[in-house]
Amino acid sequence: MKPSPATLFLILLIALGVALDKGIWQIPREWNPLAPLVVSDPVTPVTRWKLKALSGDRDACLNALDTAPDIRYVPLADYTPAADCPLENVVRVVHTQVSFNASFVASCSLALAWTLYEQHELQPLSQRIFGKRVASVRHYGSFACRNIYHRENARRSEHATASALDVAAFGLEDGHSISVLDDWRDGDERGRFLEDAQEGACHYFGTTLGPDYNAAHANHFHLGMRGVSFCR
Repeated sequence: MKPSPATLFLILLIALGVALDKGIWQIPREWNPLAPLVVSDPVTPVTRWKLKALSGDRDACLNALDTAPDIRYVPLADYTPAADCPLENVVRVVHTQVSFNASFVASCSLALAWTLYEQHELQPLSQRIFGKRVASVRHYGSFACRNIYHRENARRSEHATASALDVAAFGLEDGHSISVLDDWRDGDERGRFLEDAQEGACHYFGTTLGPDYNAAHANHFHLGMRGVSFCR
């Protein structure tokens, strides 16, 4: 009698369990939800789960951040820079593979999401379109103790916990600049770079907003950790 699909699945699970137990086969680190997150590992659906899990684990998040190439950051003690806006598990990012117009305070998970995005999306995209790497990034900041759109009765912005970064422009290693305000939807390679850069960000940040979302984002990408793949 031919075994049922349920029986075959059970046999497969047993065989897999035996293989893991005997060390015959190991789950690749990037697919193992119990393995540490390493920035250079291939990105899988498990990567985003690991990133979310690290948001409340300071030591594990810092260990993951240390695997990012060329990063310089300073871990910060929890503090309250403005009334009603305490910051926890934050770092000051000085530079990564790119230089920034100013260092910025970021939640550890935001800093980690940026390094993943930079490594696996931004730099490969720049090489593919321009044949050059991104050397610098101009941003409008990460922390601001305010509600969304500065509305009195609105919920707190992601910026109130340093969990979002507003990116305005990218500078290539040859000195050319790509600006969200000036080059969005231009129809040339700069416009295509910005569209693909925003789309790629959606794989790493919970909320990714750009000029097509509303007028308030006409000059920058909002890259935040709140939510799950809200990309507009």
